[in-house]
Amino acid sequence: MKQPSTHTSFALISIFALVLSGCATDALKLAPTASDQPWKPDQSKDASASSTSQTKDFSVPSNPELALISSPVAVDTRPSYDLAQLIDLAQRSNPATRNAWEKARQAALAVGMVEATMLPIISANVIGGVQKTSTPVDVPLIGERDVNTTLKGVSPSIALQWLVFDFGQRTALAEAAKQVSFAANVTFNAMHQKVIFDVTRTYYEYSASVAGHRIAQQTLRNSKAVLTAVQAKLNEGRATTVELALAKQQVAQSELRLVKAEGQQQTLYQALLASMGVNAMLNINVESSMNRPLPAKFEGVTQSVVETALSRRPDLIASYAALQASKSNIKVAQAEFMPKVFVAGALASTSNSFNAGSLPTIGTQSSGMGILVGATMPLYDSGLRAAQLKNAQSMHNAATETFRRVQLDAVAEIVLASNSLKTALAANKAANVLVQTSGTAFDAALESYKNGLGTVTVVNETNNSLLDAKLAQTDAHAASLIAAANLAFFTGALTSSSNAHLPGVATGK
Repeated sequence: MKQPSTHTSFALISIFALVLSGCATDALKLAPTASDQPWKPDQSKDASASSTSQTKDFSVPSNPELALISSPVAVDTRPSYDLAQLIDLAQRSNPATRNAWEKARQAALAVGMVEATMLPIISANVIGGVQKTSTPVDVPLIGERDVNTTLKGVSPSIALQWLVFDFGQRTALAEAAKQVSFAANVTFNAMHQKVIFDVTRTYYEYSASVAGHRIAQQTLRNSKAVLTAVQAKLNEGRATTVELALAKQQVAQSELRLVKAEGQQQTLYQALLASMGVNAMLNINVESSMNRPLPAKFEGVTQSVVETALSRRPDLIASYAALQASKSNIKVAQAEFMPKVFVAGALASTSNSFNAGSLPTIGTQSSGMGILVGATMPLYDSGLRAAQLKNAQSMHNAATETFRRVQLDAVAEIVLASNSLKTALAANKAANVLVQTSGTAFDAALESYKNGLGTVTVVNETNNSLLDAKLAQTDAHAASLIAAANLAFFTGALTSSSNAHLPGVATGK
């Protein structure tokens, strides 16, 4: 039988390699044709059209599936939602809380994976195969004949691997993983606290915008009342066209303020929905919080309040858990200098059969088992283990300083939030007095003008002052509630939608 030449085989291999390389470079057609040309999904068909077109369209193909917004919970748009109901809805639908939950689950599974390394690994293996050969043999008087042989075999086995002793390295790893899992669980609760605070803050801001819209409507009604009074006096010949123009100007300004108030209300409504993590196209009714009573003053936080807050702040607890995990990592690095003792065992059996030509088949079967106990210890690693130990110690020092920084920041945040609450309550008290005096001034100015004792300029000024006073009162009231929620959040007390305690703020409506 004639065998192919070496040159022919080399040529075939070269051609095959060229074909494969051509297939790899052909994938460049999936990329844009040039740095200044737009990418198209099917560039092979649109190449001629894009080359002749003068306009470069860098749009991307649309995917209708991306427009399907999924929601983990159903939202009932019929009832009115108070703050507690809004928080409950946010906790069930906000992607941030669900992400934190998944991360906590991942950290918990990491603990299980580390603990699994303390147990032996048992694996089942099987190897089998068939080998056939054909050998030409020159038989005297007969000539050349092919002798066919077949070898079959299978060898199943069960193997055991077990790291018996490692001087506490896996125990330290498990302890570090538990601390990380604990920190992830604390962070999960902290994320819920943040969602509660964000919804509370935007809820009060939205309530203030609703009140501001109502104030703008009342101001417009006041301006129209002034215009009516000026028109009546003008008809009687007791007013001038200048006064009429000023009154109309006041009405126009009030209408502009009303439009701005409506826009502010819509903007803060979207901010409320965003803090809840729901669809921005959702339309729900929100109850107002502007009738919630406030105390006259707030005495501030004491040393015991600060200490209690530090003991339950989620970020401080998570930082301390990270510090404890860094201590365990030092033990892990130290254990690398110690030997490791392991046990290995195997139980196997083998079954083979051999067949050559027309000879009888020869079969063999065997089984065996063994167990080994060994120890390993690296003697030289170019300082790798020493560097790992120093790195673990450095990370522990960094975690210590991070914990101290978090402590100091927490105290500063609590004190600042306490001062903000005291200032907001004082501003709210002053704004209440300002509204009363401004209302009295406007009523008196309007009545005086109707009786011919005042000017329309004074009436407009008092009307604007009344508007500013009411807006200041609304902002101060909302700022007091937000400051109270801020202090509760920084002290770790804003933990649920139903029993969140706002320092210095009455709980009833």
